[in-house]
Amino acid sequence: MQVGRLAARAVIGGLFIGHGTQKLFGWFGGPGIEGTEQMMGALEMHPPKANAYAAGLAETAGGALLVAGAATPLAGASLIGTMVTAIRKVHQSNGPWNTEGGWEYNAVLVAALLGIIDAGPGDLSVDAALGREEWGPGWALAGLGMGVAASAAAMRIGKQVAGSTDTDQPVDKAVVDNDGPEADTVVEADPADASATRPDSLS
Repeated sequence: MQVGRLAARAVIGGLFIGHGTQKLFGWFGGPGIEGTEQMMGALEMHPPKANAYAAGLAETAGGALLVAGAATPLAGASLIGTMVTAIRKVHQSNGPWNTEGGWEYNAVLVAALLGIIDAGPGDLSVDAALGREEWGPGWALAGLGMGVAASAAAMRIGKQVAGSTDTDQPVDKAVVDNDGPEADTVVEADPADASATRPDSLS
């Protein structure tokens, strides 16, 4: 049994499930769907409710598939998409280091997911049971491409919808998790300052 791959899938996938259920159901001290919707609005990811559900479902379902070792490229692509969006919308301007709110942790997760897709989920997995223990670099690149494309599409749609609606309503409170040590940041917004509605981190 390939213990390393199993451990990586269990830890990474399990944590993504945790973050997804935080968003969807408020489990593990998470914001729930209403808090996640507020967060998406503050990040100008419109429509906020649809993006809140999309992020929560991508992390929950993608994490579950990763733990099971099922449809590994699809699982990786869905999780990579959420990490790319987090980097572009939240962490990019802070530089690389996680201590400064940067994107290093998200990048590590993307790299780990690419490695799992490339090497395959291992022998103790649904994919192996179906005759696909390994996927290879082509599928890893495809997973990366799908994740980046999904992120770009979501952000583009958000801009288009924002341009046709009033997005100046302040968000009173957004609870955000960042898939890293500095999780569950609560941001209080000043109604007089719309820029204060922008949270500092996103998973």
